[in-house]
Amino acid sequence: MSVRNHDTPGEVDVAIIGGGLVGMSLAYGLLRRGKTVTVFDEGDQALRASRGNFGLVWVQGKGDTCPDYARLSRLSARLWPALAASLQQDTGIDIELRQQGGLYVCLEQDTLQQRAEMLTRMQQDADGDYPFEVLNAGQAREKEPALGPDIAGATWSPMDGHLNPLLLFRALHQAFELHGGNLINDQPVTRILPQPGAGFEVQLNGTRLRAAKVVLAAGLGNKALAPQLGLHAPVEPNRGQVLITERLKPFISYPTGHVRQTGEGTVQLGDSKEDVGLDTGTTAEEIGKIAARAIRMYPILEKVRLIRAWGALRVMTPDGYPIYQQSAQYPGAYVVTCHSGVTLGAVHTGPLVDWLLGKDTEISLEAFSANRFPL
Repeated sequence: MSVRNHDTPGEVDVAIIGGGLVGMSLAYGLLRRGKTVTVFDEGDQALRASRGNFGLVWVQGKGDTCPDYARLSRLSARLWPALAASLQQDTGIDIELRQQGGLYVCLEQDTLQQRAEMLTRMQQDADGDYPFEVLNAGQAREKEPALGPDIAGATWSPMDGHLNPLLLFRALHQAFELHGGNLINDQPVTRILPQPGAGFEVQLNGTRLRAAKVVLAAGLGNKALAPQLGLHAPVEPNRGQVLITERLKPFISYPTGHVRQTGEGTVQLGDSKEDVGLDTGTTAEEIGKIAARAIRMYPILEKVRLIRAWGALRVMTPDGYPIYQQSAQYPGAYVVTCHSGVTLGAVHTGPLVDWLLGKDTEISLEAFSANRFPL
């Protein structure tokens, strides 16, 4: 795929710092509304979560302590089919969105009971708009026959699904180019200077660009950039390791929080959570834990070959929820950060873009101000 790289200074409606899934989703939504957009992307040296995520469009359990986040996740899941269709129409790329439901498989009875209680509370908070089922072991195997004898049961939700995150990333970049987006890559942004009455100036080595608005969507990089614009982004890395098997005949109908089968037949295993700083490596210990858990869920995996593994860094706030905030000091500057760039992608291309443009939206973002965190 060829993406234009313009180094000529100019003026645009919106400058987006960060070319990952979050930044490109915002850019796509802005371009579709007729805005001129430049994205500044650090390039392959960036600690890009977009390359390593699990690809889930996941609702059940998200926002268990924040009803606004639960509502945001449900809304995005409902908007995803239209976004996938739009991207395919623009680029011809099928991002392999499948939203036939998802299972959260529990290996212990206590875990199943705790999830049932949590989802019941979430259903009450949502005034019933939160469908789910609690399945015992036999019922779970009726829905997914490949599940093994060592499970306690599962929770199932029709809202959940998955997609191919690399195809999504490619489609967003290709659509960005087709709609006239301007990408400046392989150069980290050094400074962002508010210009009184004239927007902002984005500076990098040898290049300066003025923009009416600027959006920080740089993931872990937001922590250092935000104070330049009177914003606060207390994000920290959390590593997840992922394993990929050889291609297999389809045997998993529903994605889970730990195991999913991709459109090409490989099986993806993961969901480790490690506080290891900026280390994106893999460890034999964690790989062993991930594989052992997957085999307990799906015994057929015991004799399957693993073909690759990687580590990637989630972008985590102290409470795990997003930060969406406009600068009070410098209006027109925004921070947008979350660890659910896939699940929330459809909100980012739609309602969140309306918020950036000062339009009425169906979402409330007050709960996602960084003011909830101490300085």
